[in-house]
Amino acid sequence: MIQLNLKSVFACVLSATVVATASTTMLPMSPAFAQARALPDFTDLVEQVGPSVVNIRTLEKVTPRQNQPGQIDPDMLEFFRRFGLPIPNMPNGPRQAPPPGHGQGPNQEDQPRGVGSGFILTSDGMIMTNAHVVDGADEVLVTLTDKREFKAKIIGTDKRSDVAVVKIEATGLPAVKVGDVSRLRVGEWVMAIGSPFGLENSVTAGIVSAKQRDTGDYLPFIQTDVAINPGNSGGPLINMRGEVVGINSQIYSRSGGSMGISFSIPMDEAVRVSEQLRATGRVTRGRIGVQIEQVTKEVAESIGLGQPYGALVRGVETGGPADKAGVEAGDIIIKFDGKKVEKSSDLPRMVGSIKPGVKSALTVFRRGASKDLTVTIAEIEPEKTAAKTPEKAPKATESKMAQALGLDLSELTDTAKKELKISGGVQVKASSGAAARGGLREGDVIVAVANVPVTNVATFEKVVAEQDKSKPVNILFRRGEWAQYTVIRFTP
Repeated sequence: MIQLNLKSVFACVLSATVVATASTTMLPMSPAFAQARALPDFTDLVEQVGPSVVNIRTLEKVTPRQNQPGQIDPDMLEFFRRFGLPIPNMPNGPRQAPPPGHGQGPNQEDQPRGVGSGFILTSDGMIMTNAHVVDGADEVLVTLTDKREFKAKIIGTDKRSDVAVVKIEATGLPAVKVGDVSRLRVGEWVMAIGSPFGLENSVTAGIVSAKQRDTGDYLPFIQTDVAINPGNSGGPLINMRGEVVGINSQIYSRSGGSMGISFSIPMDEAVRVSEQLRATGRVTRGRIGVQIEQVTKEVAESIGLGQPYGALVRGVETGGPADKAGVEAGDIIIKFDGKKVEKSSDLPRMVGSIKPGVKSALTVFRRGASKDLTVTIAEIEPEKTAAKTPEKAPKATESKMAQALGLDLSELTDTAKKELKISGGVQVKASSGAAARGGLREGDVIVAVANVPVTNVATFEKVVAEQDKSKPVNILFRRGEWAQYTVIRFTP
């Protein structure tokens, strides 16, 4: 009985195995297996886009050093040569004396400055590259894939976006197709063509690692793992449809070579910049005159904002657009021109895209409530260095509530209020314990506690006394011209 059952079981298992094996052979390939057998082929893309990619060499004019300390006078050099004597202090061999008539004045020579890449934007010779590729060059030489070489004219450069446009005198050139960056997805295959280390028309490929990567004030970069090296700068980043979606601009490297982290300028941003460069030779951006920083989660929760978003205003330029609109240090800009400001780095890009003179809506979060303002955009200018507020020595005032936070406070003088353009506040004379851990230090001026304005030490004492001592309290303070928040806990 037992033997019969075992045989039956063995027969069932055997037949099931045969059936399963047969069934498996009939099943279609899994998606992962099918995908592994169908890796992307870039050959057609290289043939399609390759002719639109150019090599860029730059030259600068230099003056050969003559008769400088450590070098030999031409007449003395001729003396040593004529009599076959060894030339002293010349380990690298003798220098040629300057030609007759050129010994007195500077004689400029063209010297190689650098190499980079670019791509043909229009069929009549407009070429896009990086600003740092052509910056400071006295002469720009462009070589096409058919080995034709042209001297290029620099139409305009924009260092903030690292975009430049140069022009060569040619027609019928193979221009690139510009892609839609909004359709680009993380994980998508992309390809780069350029001249790494001067090697022309080198092709590398990889995937998009991230989008909207913040590494600069005005550019949300595309991050890829495509091998990008020195010389690739200015070359195109190409999607699988043969469209240019970015300009290869930066690499993260500890050695100078590719480490698998590369950054490209999104093509939509580059096109906007190039249009202005081609029209006027320069780029005009808007500004509102504020110094900003990121809103932390702790600060957002403590002031009632909830989720951390927006741009915290640390300082407002006196007489600037934001100042005239009523923006105050300590405000959090949460909307600009009707669009939500997700993070502080979004604001410069939003403002920069608006033409000077245009009026835009601005929403700020101030002391627990939102406030709508209207700001007139001005043209961007070099950043101003913040003036230091002279230190005052007001008389210290005892405050038990301040001591519970680790603070020693004093009244703010009228002169200090006038310099800081505030109506009230208290100055930190010393900071220890919780206050010091929260970043407060001597000379800081506290202007608000728990979203309530502080006019003097008595007001500070009253506001702090009303707080729940088991919870942290947010403090808005000024350091010179800049304002910022901190969150500290009561010392037990």
